[in-house]
Amino acid sequence: MAYDSAATKASLLDAAYREFVEHGLAGARVDRIATGAKANKQAIYHYFGSKDALFDAVLGTRLRILADVVPFTPHDLPGYAGAIFDYLENDPGLLRLTQWKALERSDASPEEQAAHQSKAQQLALTHGVDVETGADAMMLALAAAQAWGNTPGTIRDSGAANESERRARHRRAIVATVAAMTDSLLHAPTAPVAP
Repeated sequence: MAYDSAATKASLLDAAYREFVEHGLAGARVDRIATGAKANKQAIYHYFGSKDALFDAVLGTRLRILADVVPFTPHDLPGYAGAIFDYLENDPGLLRLTQWKALERSDASPEEQAAHQSKAQQLALTHGVDVETGADAMMLALAAAQAWGNTPGTIRDSGAANESERRARHRRAIVATVAAMTDSLLHAPTAPVAP
């Protein structure tokens, strides 16, 4: 049977995703990643160069998947926030991975910066506001979409009898909150911002 380098690389990315979600960058072990991928440790260094570069590759791959599954909609920021919430509910590991990244590396990669800047510019163009206002709207919409996953279950559930109904109510709250923010921030007449 011939060696399939693409399959090995994909397997390493999947195993690394699971490892980084569970242990973060500092706690992840390349031997566990290699075992999980049914590959040897040298393959990690051959394909990615280092554990840090593998972490970057995993994060970049997962964010590209997110962008493909949940396309950005500057004309419907509330719908976008709701779709991000849905995705994170189906793949909670992505939120955890980004939390590890925020804890262990406070800087944004050039790709992350470019993606956020592009979205802020699209919002600015679509709504006739400046890019800074577009960036603020984007940050607030993403924060709303992530609030459920960032809040301990004992607080967010607060004795709800039906978990799926509670989650659906929260999703509606996200969309309503981002809609109100959009109306206030992106549709309001341009006026000086008070200090």
